[in-house]
Amino acid sequence: MDSNTKQDNRNKKLNSVSPKNQLEKIKSIYFLQKMFDILNKSKFLGIIKINNAIQKKLNLNIKDYKEYSEIFSPIEIELIPIKNGFGPFINVFKTEDESYYHIYFNNNKKEVKRYILNEDDNVSKIKIIIDYQVKSFELLFQNCYCIKSINFKKFNRTNINNMKHMFFGCNKLKSLNISNLKTNDVIDMSYMFYKCSLLKELNLDNFNTNNVTNMEWMFSHCSSLKELKLSNFTNNKVTNMSCMFSECTSLTDLNLANFSTDKVTEMASLFNGCSSLIKLDLSNFNTNNVTNMGCMFEGCSSLEDLNISNLNTNNVIYMGYMFKDCTSLKELNLSNFNTNKVTDISSMFKGCSSVIELNLSNFNTNKVNQMDNMFKDCTSLKELNISNFNINNMEKSRFMFSGCSNELKAKIKMEMKNISDKVFNDLIYFKQRNINNK
Repeated sequence: MDSNTKQDNRNKKLNSVSPKNQLEKIKSIYFLQKMFDILNKSKFLGIIKINNAIQKKLNLNIKDYKEYSEIFSPIEIELIPIKNGFGPFINVFKTEDESYYHIYFNNNKKEVKRYILNEDDNVSKIKIIIDYQVKSFELLFQNCYCIKSINFKKFNRTNINNMKHMFFGCNKLKSLNISNLKTNDVIDMSYMFYKCSLLKELNLDNFNTNNVTNMEWMFSHCSSLKELKLSNFTNNKVTNMSCMFSECTSLTDLNLANFSTDKVTEMASLFNGCSSLIKLDLSNFNTNNVTNMGCMFEGCSSLEDLNISNLNTNNVIYMGYMFKDCTSLKELNLSNFNTNKVTDISSMFKGCSSVIELNLSNFNTNKVNQMDNMFKDCTSLKELNISNFNINNMEKSRFMFSGCSNELKAKIKMEMKNISDKVFNDLIYFKQRNINNK
């Protein structure tokens, strides 16, 4: 029998043993030595950790053995539960996968077969080992509200492809160490940190986002985060960023200079509710493919400096509520805006109580069917150029200037002689609507 045939037989024999049984067997020093003898001439170096003590290098000559060897390096997740906590600490939804999750309370070596803490459990530490077969971390800690600390002590794999909802609803989580998390193959990060409302810092320096396509709601409602450093985020494949930073109410600094948004189509509510942001520079944003910018800056009540001079709106259809309640903005340059495809601009500037002048002469409203409340409560607005607007349709322009000064209303009426009085008088609108409904 030639050497190649012998090697093939050895490979078949190794592959015939299930990963779980293999893991048990490899703990045997004798079996370990046999493995070294069989696989001592290969090109790939894999690290095997046994009982956190034995570390050896294996040479593997078959590509599939890369995954095979890494089975023996499962990650360890250390969880610190809240005292007298009650509820789930990990979500294992597929029963056929339960055997891949190994759980230990405190320093006990006996495996625990449950995923919920009871109030009377005297548990200060939970250790979780997840086998290599698990390639998706979707929902892994969703709504695990009894956990205050998560530490990824080891992460020697790059095969995880999904982190959607991974820490979703961990609203008691105060400490999260994911510095070892490898994200090279991850496609979905949507809702990943959603409602992690007690997290004050998040180190994402190691994150590789080259393959991610979805980041919607990723940091939404992380209301204690003051800073996010995302300089390493590439986002070359991301198409959805809607609500990505929404309700990050404590966020004061956000540098997105390296963000690639070339393929993004959804930016709705991207910064909605970021009420502590003072400055935001989006001059590098490529928005050629974006169709939805609704509510994009809504509720950014501290925003004083907003650079959107390069924003391309050629394909945008929805702009409703885009700058609503940006109460600190005093000026807004929208000369680059193209609204040829826009159908909704309702409440677009509603509550922008500090804006003094708006030049919207470049706005094309031919396709717009909703512009109600557009300038409502713009109490400081003195100069408004809407010379190209078609606002004679009562149904699409109701309450348009409600709360604006009488001086502004008089000026607009003088400049746009064909405009209906009903646009300026909310009471007349209601009366007219009641007549039409009879």
